[in-house]
Amino acid sequence: FSLNLAADCNAVLKALQPIFQEQGMTETVHNWEDHGYLVTYIKKNGSFANLRIHPHGLVLVDLQSYNDDMKGREEVDQLLNKVEERVKELFHGNIKRVKRLPAILRGGVIDRYWPTADGRLVEYDIDEVVYDEDSPFQNIKILHSKQFGNILILSGDVNLAESDLAYTQAIMGSGKEDYTGKEVLILGGGDGGILYEIVKLKPKMVTMVALNIDQMVIDGCKKHMRKTCGDVLDNLKGECYQVLIEDCIPVLKRYAKEGRMFDYVINDLTAVPISTSPEEDSTWEFLRLILDLSMKVLKQDGKYFTQGNCINLTDALTLYEEQLSRLYCPVEFSKETVCVPSYMELWVFYTIWKKQTDI
Repeated sequence: FSLNLAADCNAVLKALQPIFQEQGMTETVHNWEDHGYLVTYIKKNGSFANLRIHPHGLVLVDLQSYNDDMKGREEVDQLLNKVEERVKELFHGNIKRVKRLPAILRGGVIDRYWPTADGRLVEYDIDEVVYDEDSPFQNIKILHSKQFGNILILSGDVNLAESDLAYTQAIMGSGKEDYTGKEVLILGGGDGGILYEIVKLKPKMVTMVALNIDQMVIDGCKKHMRKTCGDVLDNLKGECYQVLIEDCIPVLKRYAKEGRMFDYVINDLTAVPISTSPEEDSTWEFLRLILDLSMKVLKQDGKYFTQGNCINLTDALTLYEEQLSRLYCPVEFSKETVCVPSYMELWVFYTIWKKQTDI
């Protein structure tokens, strides 16, 4: 409750006490001269409530209980309804805002809460754990969402859902490129989504390699995310593609030494680092290394596609763009903002190409 006036802490406490006492809850009161009251109410079944009354006009009620049935949830709602009615009676028209947040379910078999890139907590409609394994590199989860389908989550980071064709299309150039007869290098992409979509476009050859392509990610996705990867992960080689289970750094160095060139390089390894201190962050050094090596194997008229990060991380995106001016060759870039369904946020994608010099 946010009030339009200062709160008489003692009056608020006296008004709400009977509601909790009716529940048979034991009361403990803490008060500070300038900082209001903190009152805890504990029930014999372990349920408890915190009542925090701030003198400047903010009243907070936090109720925690173990309820695994509808009756228990109804009891919680009834108690909160009584609290809300009593506060409204006490302050009449002097309430600026009343906000009741949905219950957070803790300790369940299914974890429904995952953070966005900019640190907001999102509750997903997860109803099933499809796959949950630890590989030598990371924890791999595939969870089912009613609206997004199966979602791949790597070490707590939402990577891709079956709903997220918009992500795959954006990191391929948003349908503006002709991949027919072209040589394509994919860095990362272990979910198989990019590979599956490009193979449909009749390229000459697609090579997919990552920093550490995790075989367990491939195994999980080819079984549980076939709407994303189709059948391309069933075999590591196809008519026009190959998947290398190797570290991409030595592969890129080898290709550069051999003079092998690609029409397109698609980097799906990692998002732009959130750190705002690139000089002190090895992740930025890795990112620049990948960019430099990629430019060395990119044809003069080729294009490099990559994800950036969520649109709210403006400082990180600006720093990334500054890194582009530090590569061994001059480059130009454009960017596009796309809504990725399961991310529940707008995401920035970059197209980078070598700057054409006058002869």
